[in-house]
Amino acid sequence: MKTENKKKIAIIGVKNTTGDEGGAERHYEGLKNCLKSENVEVDLVLEVSDERDINSIKESYLRFYDLDLSSYDGVISLKAPSYVVRHSNHICWLIHTMRVFYDMFDREFPNPDRTLLENRKFIQKLDTYALKSQNIKKIFTNGNEVAERLIKYNGIESTVLHPGLLFDHFIEGDFEDYLFIPGRVHRWKRLDLLVKAMDFVSKKSIKLFIAGTGEDEVALKKLGSKNNNIIFMGKIPEMELIKMYANALAVPFVPYLEDYGYVTLEAYRSGKPVITCSDSGEPAWFVRQSGGGIVCSPEPASIANAIDQLAEDKRKAFLLGSKGRNFVKDIQWPPIAEILLNILFK
Repeated sequence: MKTENKKKIAIIGVKNTTGDEGGAERHYEGLKNCLKSENVEVDLVLEVSDERDINSIKESYLRFYDLDLSSYDGVISLKAPSYVVRHSNHICWLIHTMRVFYDMFDREFPNPDRTLLENRKFIQKLDTYALKSQNIKKIFTNGNEVAERLIKYNGIESTVLHPGLLFDHFIEGDFEDYLFIPGRVHRWKRLDLLVKAMDFVSKKSIKLFIAGTGEDEVALKKLGSKNNNIIFMGKIPEMELIKMYANALAVPFVPYLEDYGYVTLEAYRSGKPVITCSDSGEPAWFVRQSGGGIVCSPEPASIANAIDQLAEDKRKAFLLGSKGRNFVKDIQWPPIAEILLNILFK
C-alpha cells in the first residue's frame, strides 16, 4: 500500500537494557524497514520494562500507558507491556506477554505463595483489559503458540502473522558431521537436553557447535565439559553464522514452548532439517506442517536417536531440509507491510 500522504507510524517496543539483539529486536528492525519501504515515516519508540519485582512491573505498565503518541497517525505495539499505550489507531502484533505470569509460571514458581498467585491474576486481568480495547483495530500474533496462549489465558482471538528475517543471506552447503545451534544460552532454550543427548549419539564423529551467550552459559559449559564433541563458540559474526548453518548436518532446536524461533527459519533457509521436541511450541508446529525435520520427545535419548537417523542417512537430511526451505519461502517482510498499512489506513 503506497499511501498518498506520508503517514507517521510509531512502533512501540521494549528497550533491551543488556544491549544484546534477540528475536524481539530483529522483529522491531524488520518491521521498521519494511514500513519505510512503503513510503511511511516510522519511529521506533522504546521504553524500559523492568520485571525485577511486581512494583517495577506496574511502573513499566504505567510508563507505556503515559506515552504521548498524539503526533502519530497510527501505532503498532509488540511486546508486553507495550499494548497498554493509548491511541485511537492501534494494531497489536503480539510477540508475547510476560511469560512468567502465563505458561512459565508453574515452571518458575513450583510452590507459589498467595501473593504470587494474586500478582499473576492481576497481570492477566490487566493484559486482557488492555488487549480488548476498542482502539485496537486488530490483534496479530507472531505464531500459533502465542495465539493459543492468548485464547487460553485471555480469551482473545488473534491472527497469526509470521515475521520475516532481518537479514536473509543464508545458503545451502554440504551436510557435514556436525550440528549447529545459535542463540541465547538460557534455561528456556533447553540446551542442556542437547548436551546430554550427545552422550547417546552413536556416531562418535558428530560434533555439536553451540553459538551464543547468556545467563546459563557457565552451567552449560560445566555440564558439557567432559564431552570433546561439544564446542562452545560464544558470540560469532554474521558471516560465520551463515557458514555454520550452510554446512551443518542438522539444526537441533529444542526450546520449551517457544513463541516463534528465528532459528527454525534460518535453518530452513539454509536447507537444513530441524530436530525439535513435541513441546517446543512454534518450531514443532513448523516441522510438523512442513515435514522439514524430526519431532521427538524432550528426552536426551530421543533427541540422540533423531541425530543418528540423519547422520546415517544424509540423503534424508537433504530431503527434509528441502521441504523446510520450500515451506518458508513466502515468509517475507513486504507482504506484511501491505497487510498492516491496509488495516491502519483503509
